Amino acid sequence: MKIYGNTVSPFYRMCVVTAHEAGVADRLEEVAVSTKVDEVHARLATLSPIAKIPVLETDHGHVLHDSRVIIEYLAHVAGNHTLIPDDGVKRFRILTLLATAQGMADAAVALRYETSARPEALRWPDYMKRLEDRILAAADELDRNFIPCLSEVNVGAIATAVGLDYLDHRHDRLNWREGRPRLAALHQKFRQRESMLAAPLPKA
Repeated sequence: MKIYGNTVSPFYRMCVVTAHEAGVADRLEEVAVSTKVDEVHARLATLSPIAKIPVLETDHGHVLHDSRVIIEYLAHVAGNHTLIPDDGVKRFRILTLLATAQGMADAAVALRYETSARPEALRWPDYMKRLEDRILAAADELDRNFIPCLSEVNVGAIATAVGLDYLDHRHDRLNWREGRPRLAALHQKFRQRESMLAAPLPKA
C-alpha cells in the first residue's frame, strides 16, 4: 500500500497513526507530497478527482481518498475490530467521536489557510472567528462528553490526539487546554504512544 501526504496534515497523520495501531505500518509505503491550496498537484490529480491528501493506493491497485475511508480500510485489512468496534452502539459512538475530532481539525486547517495563505487584505475576520469558535466548541464537546471513549485506543481517540497536536503546532494561541483538564491529561498520555511518536510532526 502507498499513502500520499505529509504529517503536517492532521488527516494524513491520523491515517499513519491508525496504521501503526492496527499493526500494518510495515505494509504502508509513505510517499511525501506537499500541496498548495491554490494549485492542483499533478500526481494527486491522476489518483483522485479531489486531488487532496491523503490518498491511498491499495495492494490491489484501487485508490481510496478521504481520511475516514482510509482509516476504516486500514482497520479492515488489519482485521482489527477494536479501533472501530463491531457493536452498533459503540461503533457509532466512536464514529461520532471521529467526526467531531475531524471537524475540529478541518476548522483548524481552514483557519491556517486563512491566516497564512490568504493575503491579509482579503482575510475575513468573521469567518476566522467562526472557525475559532468551532474549534473550541469541539474541544468542549470532547472534554464534556467523550472522556470514556478517549480513554481507550480507537479511531476517534487517534483523531482527537492528532487534531489537538495540530492545534499546538499551528494555533497554540487558542490555548485549548484552558478549562479542559481532563482532555488535556488524556492528550498528554496518548501523544506518548509509540504510534504517535512514529509519525511525528515536523519541527518547524
